[in-house]
Amino acid sequence: MHRRGVGAGAIAKRKLAEAKYKERGTVMAEDQLAQMSKQLEMFKTHLEEFASKHKQEIRKSSQFRVQFQDMCATIGVDPLASGKGFWSEMLGVGDFYYELGVQIIEVCLALKHRNGGLITLDELHQRVLKGRGKFAQDVSQDDLIRAIKKLKSLGNGFSIIPVGGRYLVQSVPAELNMDHTVVLQIAEKNGYVTVSEIKSSLKWDTERTNQVLEHLLKEGLAWVDKQAPEEPQYWLPALFSDLYSQDVTPEEADESLQ
Repeated sequence: MHRRGVGAGAIAKRKLAEAKYKERGTVMAEDQLAQMSKQLEMFKTHLEEFASKHKQEIRKSSQFRVQFQDMCATIGVDPLASGKGFWSEMLGVGDFYYELGVQIIEVCLALKHRNGGLITLDELHQRVLKGRGKFAQDVSQDDLIRAIKKLKSLGNGFSIIPVGGRYLVQSVPAELNMDHTVVLQIAEKNGYVTVSEIKSSLKWDTERTNQVLEHLLKEGLAWVDKQAPEEPQYWLPALFSDLYSQDVTPEEADESLQ
């Protein structure tokens, strides 16, 4: 019985020691958290001072704007989170990106009958710049991407699709999976794809290939040229820049492919 008493006492002491270590660890963690919060608050204050001092450069220079956005991201500050508040009032960046979002929507709607709601980021950038005029505030592709991400909050529709070395902007709620995306990557080179090209590149069977192409046709993202020399060619207007350089209707474009 005496030995069991010593054992019980040792266990009690060990538990007491563990409780003290745990308590000490909690206090240390709280101290560290308090220090980190203080540092972040100080950094945020410096960031606000920097923004106040350089607000004209942030508004006018797209490159400066990108660097400022990166600085904000390091402490979890999003100047675009709301159209109101400190950042919007100080810099006007909230209004800038919302206005840019409206211009993006206008361009995409104007071209939807030609490209089915799919456009390269390069083409969108050129058209937005053209619509803004020579003396408007500079806009970069990074600005477009940030504005498009804000448009996504309006619901299903706007999204950015990486294709090879560039990006496509989708402005319609079409359902595109990995099969559709990889076909777009193949079409990037010439602006069109064929059944045999897809089967050869991806080792797909005919049924899978046709399902993908039929979906793109159904969504208006592709046109088919049945008069091509060897086999039908499925053209992606978003990747076929020549169609954009001509002010043609879809019917005229179809005729030019025959």
